[in-house]
Amino acid sequence: MLLFIFSSKRNTIMENIRQTKQELLNELYRPYRDHRDCPFATPDRKNVVFGVGNPNAQIMFVGEAPGRDEDAQGEPFVGRSGKLLTSILEQFGLSRGDVFITNVVKCRPPNNRRPLQHEIAACTGHLLEQEVAIIDPRVICTLGSCATESILQHPVKITQLRGQKLDWKGKILIPTYHPAYILRNGTQLPFLAHDIQTAIELAQI
Repeated sequence: MLLFIFSSKRNTIMENIRQTKQELLNELYRPYRDHRDCPFATPDRKNVVFGVGNPNAQIMFVGEAPGRDEDAQGEPFVGRSGKLLTSILEQFGLSRGDVFITNVVKCRPPNNRRPLQHEIAACTGHLLEQEVAIIDPRVICTLGSCATESILQHPVKITQLRGQKLDWKGKILIPTYHPAYILRNGTQLPFLAHDIQTAIELAQI
């Protein structure tokens, strides 16, 4: 009986934490929902694409920027890259709702180009850093060189750094390939899956 009471109280506490974090995220995103004064405020941009998932997640995935499908639907990683990421998560018994998924920049760059440094700096300072602070994950898995460089603040070679366990501000950072790269280089899929598995295990989900 005592175990049941303790478990119920713990579940209530965790749910309250989840709600509080979601409220903080909503408050963070609110000023930007119709934000036009940013580097990507082009006529072609449809949505500001905020992070989604479990606000109490122990693992956070950070990609580069929204693509066409993400811009249209207003949710990160819903196109071909997102489907690959979702399938890998499911392979290890997780759903998108168990993790938190976001991007370095929240708007689709023109012609899907790589975000420029001043664009990354602006969006990271305003949103990404605060997302990390609110979610407070145990593990951050960066998808691709752009996301990894944005977190570490220096150039990297993702082929050399991927899969390594790094310490970043008291959190575990696992850099790996972006799913879009895997769609062009299928032979590297086992490495992406292995790195995500490592991140999941370190997050103790």
